[in-house]
Amino acid sequence: MKPSIMKEARADRWFSLMNYAVLSIILIVVLYPLIFVVSASFSSSTAVLSGRVWLWPVEPTLEGYRAVFKNAMVVKGFLNTMFYTVAGTGINLVFSVMAAYPLSRKDFRGRNGFMLLFVFTMMFSGGLIPSYLLVKDLGMIDTVWAMLLPAALSVWNVIIMRTYFQTTIPDELLEASQLDGCSDLRFLLRIVLPLSGPILAVISLFYAVGHWNQYFNAMIYLKRAELYPLQLVLRDILVQNEVNIDMLGDAKTAAARQGLRELLKYSLIVVTSFPLLVVYPFVQKFFVKGVMIGSLKG
Repeated sequence: MKPSIMKEARADRWFSLMNYAVLSIILIVVLYPLIFVVSASFSSSTAVLSGRVWLWPVEPTLEGYRAVFKNAMVVKGFLNTMFYTVAGTGINLVFSVMAAYPLSRKDFRGRNGFMLLFVFTMMFSGGLIPSYLLVKDLGMIDTVWAMLLPAALSVWNVIIMRTYFQTTIPDELLEASQLDGCSDLRFLLRIVLPLSGPILAVISLFYAVGHWNQYFNAMIYLKRAELYPLQLVLRDILVQNEVNIDMLGDAKTAAARQGLRELLKYSLIVVTSFPLLVVYPFVQKFFVKGVMIGSLKG
């Protein structure tokens, strides 16, 4: 073996070792906070408050989860969030496909003008007060529609989906279907959508995460607690367990309430994050194909 080849092989090995070392450090930095949150949620409030939790649960207990789920509004908020997520994602997909597919067709007249209008809304908006007045005039205040329709479309996701259609669905396929007498709607439903599984899965997850974490629209448009999503319900639980000035005279009660509040923070993080963590592995395989193809210029 030539010396140059040996040096190159040795350099490759060092490069691989450095990559493994750097990636291992990054993995530890990213993974440790997650492990800490889960461990703290299963630890006692005194252990969390005293800072004795580092890696594994200390004095394991379900105190935090019992405090969360004993509130009847948590179940109601969870069901509300599930409804907002499922219904909202369905509405988002319908509107996104209806906007993205025509914009991807080269024979659609004026598509550049419509695309300009879509992009304009990304740069400029009416603002919070005009948006609230619009929702109010439409009679959607304190209704489930206030959580669904104002966020019915994301222009960024439309652009990604449009580019996917342009780069994945060949024009020859459309021409062949038209020769067979296939209508545009049938071509979309029978050919385009079945071939667009990766981008539909990715966009669905983007929309679902947005709905699951939605709280701002609920704070503005909803008044009745029975319509609150999970995020607002959990916020109220934290607010109710804050230490009040009236409790400072009783140091033991104040310490217990503060410890429970710290424990609740970690329990709430696990409760709100767990459903999405369960769903993510099923759509993760579509991410590279869906996002990378959809991000190419058409």
